[in-house]
Amino acid sequence: MTGSDVSPSFRLAYVPGVTPTKWVRIWNERLPEIPLTLVAVPAAEACELLRGRGADAGFVRLPVDRDDLSAIPLYTETTVVVIPKDHLVAAVEEVSTEELADEIVLHPLDDTLDWEQLPGRPALERPATTADAIELVAAGVGVLVVPQSLARLHHRKDLTYRPVTDAPESRVALSWPQEETTDLVDHFIGIVRGRTVNSTRGRPLAPAQPKQKRPATGGAQRKPAATKSAGKSSRGGSGGAKGGKNPRGGSGAPKRGKPRRRS
Repeated sequence: MTGSDVSPSFRLAYVPGVTPTKWVRIWNERLPEIPLTLVAVPAAEACELLRGRGADAGFVRLPVDRDDLSAIPLYTETTVVVIPKDHLVAAVEEVSTEELADEIVLHPLDDTLDWEQLPGRPALERPATTADAIELVAAGVGVLVVPQSLARLHHRKDLTYRPVTDAPESRVALSWPQEETTDLVDHFIGIVRGRTVNSTRGRPLAPAQPKQKRPATGGAQRKPAATKSAGKSSRGGSGGAKGGKNPRGGSGAPKRGKPRRRS
């Protein structure tokens, strides 16, 4: 099978916490003939997946190396601290890192925040994943500072979270290999940026149908002029008798009686 025989498709990677449902739905509405495949990938491995052509584009967490990857920043997430529901911090609306100074703050190996200095006291060991750290928070071992989307992703009934006002924030971006800015990638960029279906760069990729030409004519058509006979027949009406008979008398000329004799 040659390259031209392969049906087009689009592979979209996404890191934990990102929900691409809305954009996938729009893609399926506009390009139902081109399947979109979702590829879940850990945040730390997303850029390598794109470089290895494991996906055409992906939602990643910044920063990325701009030498070989293009990126469009989309939004910045609120950073929160995940705590048990009966924790003292649960009684306030927000906290600062300074207020976490006495807490054991877990720092998983897949942490997505760019810390200059970690808040609180470090744990004896770093959890392997954010999911593992969530389990430790539920067990009362410590607290966890993460982007809000990850707190929602790992939601538990016995846990809650509060914003941390001065913690680093995580930015989500759409990224793809610079040398692979294909028509499909450009179309997905348009969807993410909110281009409408009627936008020049956001139109479906189906081949345009040729316009039908109007039949050539010698100018505007005119109604045929009425002939003299047609004019006469039209004056006679459809109820007229044949042979030119008068419609009143039924014959051509009126009949006259014989002249009376004078006495």
